[in-house]
Amino acid sequence: MERRVGASVIEITKGDITKEKVDAIVNAANKTLLGGGGVDGAIHRAGGPAILAECKTLDGCETGNAKATTGGNLPAKYVIHTVGPVYRDGNRGEPDLLAGCHRRSLEVAVEKGARTVAFPAISCGVYGYPISDAARIAVRTTGEFLKSHKGVERVRFVLFSQDVYSAFEKALKETWPE
Repeated sequence: MERRVGASVIEITKGDITKEKVDAIVNAANKTLLGGGGVDGAIHRAGGPAILAECKTLDGCETGNAKATTGGNLPAKYVIHTVGPVYRDGNRGEPDLLAGCHRRSLEVAVEKGARTVAFPAISCGVYGYPISDAARIAVRTTGEFLKSHKGVERVRFVLFSQDVYSAFEKALKETWPE
């Protein structure tokens, strides 16, 4: 499912982000950038040691920020590592931090010349962000960025499970109707 937003497209799909043939994939990383579980672990395993080697030179990353490395053995040229917020109650800046992850990742993509970018559902795994809330923030922030910046032509949210896909599909339909 997709929607045109400005001159760009936002797409929602089910799949494995490590197999995406895009210029950059976004990694839901932890602050160390040295690998972990879930999407982070999968990206590090599929991308090989070059990603970890470059991450070791970046001195970590703060929540809401993003930093890029090589894509290593991945089809993507770059991995943009972003640190999502751990969800507590939604009243400790989590929405702004999650929006910052998407905005900053797209800024880094533009800096690298990436025209196609794939995102996972940031903070929706062990960080506990309610999926529907995260989907609305991700889709709204991405669309707002695409409307006001040139360079990125397509953003694809690559989601692993049907429940997460459904939440993102609903958010896309409601936020950016045809």
